[in-house]
Amino acid sequence: MKNSLTFCLLISMLISVNIYSQSENYAKFYNKGNNLFDSNFEEAEKNYRIAIDDSSNDLRAAYNLSNKYYNEGLYDEAISRQIQATILASNKSEKHSAFHNLGNSFMKKEMCSDAILAYKNALRNNPDDDETRYNLALAKKCEEDQDNENNNDQDNENNDQDNENNDQDNDNNDQDNENNDQDNENNDQENKSNDKNNKENQNNNQEGNDEKNNPKKQSPKLSSQQIKNLLKATENAEKKVQAKVNENKKEGKIVISEKDW
Repeated sequence: MKNSLTFCLLISMLISVNIYSQSENYAKFYNKGNNLFDSNFEEAEKNYRIAIDDSSNDLRAAYNLSNKYYNEGLYDEAISRQIQATILASNKSEKHSAFHNLGNSFMKKEMCSDAILAYKNALRNNPDDDETRYNLALAKKCEEDQDNENNNDQDNENNDQDNENNDQDNDNNDQDNENNDQDNENNDQENKSNDKNNKENQNNNQEGNDEKNNPKKQSPKLSSQQIKNLLKATENAEKKVQAKVNENKKEGKIVISEKDW
């Protein structure tokens, strides 16, 4: 029992020494960060980081480091530490300051909707702060302007799309007109060709009629057999005529013959 009591006392002493040592180191580096805040950014940041790592439950180092980041224009880093500060804050005053500064960083990033939420949380912890209320009004105006700008951008995008569609329609109409012109040209060509054919047919018909009306212009169309038959008939006729002539010569008569074809 005595040994157990002695062991518990020893553990308690070690814990107390560790807490004291941790607190002493935190204060050391936190104070060094404060002393270098305005003169040396890198050294101030380094000491604040060491203090935060030594005692992650203390708000002050994270809060001051976030302010240093904000002053240097490192808003993403500031937001990260300010969110940490809002979590570590243990009373309304600390929460109000952390959320107020967080809203300021969001405004620098033009994250207006996030800034509105941060300022509202700050006012919940201190409704009487006129500066926070004023900043909240600015954040709401910023959000409204962004919404209008987004709507205008959307309208412009839609108009650009409409104009592009109209241009496409005009291109299609031009193509249709070009096709119509080509069709008209083809029709004209076809009509000319038809007129030429009709004229040729008319001339051919006229020539055919002329040939019918004027037999002299008609060319005989006899087959080879018909030609042979005509020649043979002519030959027989000549033979008959010659026979009569010879007979008349014997009788002493003069005969005048006529062609029978």
